[in-house]
Amino acid sequence: MTDPLHQELLALAQEAAHKAGALLRDGRPADLAVAATKSSPIDVVTEMDIAAEKLITDLISEQRPDDGFLGEEGASVTGTSGVRWVIDPLDGTVNYLYGLPTWSVSIAAELHGETVAGVVAIPMRGETFHAVLGGGAWATGAWEGERRLTCRPAAPLEQALVSTGFNYVTEVRSHQADVAQKLIPLLRDIRRGGSAAVDLCDVAAGRLDGYYERGLNPWDLAAGDLIAREAGALTGGRPGERPARDLAVAGTPGVFEPLQRLLEDFGAWHD
Repeated sequence: MTDPLHQELLALAQEAAHKAGALLRDGRPADLAVAATKSSPIDVVTEMDIAAEKLITDLISEQRPDDGFLGEEGASVTGTSGVRWVIDPLDGTVNYLYGLPTWSVSIAAELHGETVAGVVAIPMRGETFHAVLGGGAWATGAWEGERRLTCRPAAPLEQALVSTGFNYVTEVRSHQADVAQKLIPLLRDIRRGGSAAVDLCDVAAGRLDGYYERGLNPWDLAAGDLIAREAGALTGGRPGERPARDLAVAGTPGVFEPLQRLLEDFGAWHD
């Protein structure tokens, strides 16, 4: 049986993620990628991002005023309860800008530094993923009811479908492309989804065998990392380390370690 506090935090995260997802979905101008009411389409996306984060923090603060926050759009509150919410109100902003469906709202709750609950809502796919520490990973979607998630059975690396992401800084992106070029002949194929949170959930759901990326922030991966682990995947950073800005890796038990070793050999963690 999971901790009642963890369940309370999960329920609050689910409510906040669903409301923020609806705000982003319903508030997006249909012609956002080609025209905008502000000086540029980016301004509109930024406003939506900030509005979604404010919705989330306001909702949580009303019910738990002593909790802390760490958010992509600047939410930073220490709190006194031991609980900190790690929030990415819009993961996959470029996808959102262009009208692609792979964007998400990611909310995780930490208790004394350990992630104990996480929710990733993907409004345009009609799916929501969630997990509490020790309680497994679950999802709702087009199917009936909640579905328990299990990552794919172990497969040889050469049969693995792996996703990654690329940095916005040209020099870093070029190095990441070099790493991907070395990996491609050793894998089934590589995908680039555009949302770290979604990729981690797709590992959990058995839609990917692995995922890696450099340059992620805590809010990019806090919820998705817990969901992947609770579905049986392994996650980490460089060998022996936790996922971090240098490198984040997730994969099925058969894929994680060889993929991590290759990324280390190829220098995926530096320019």
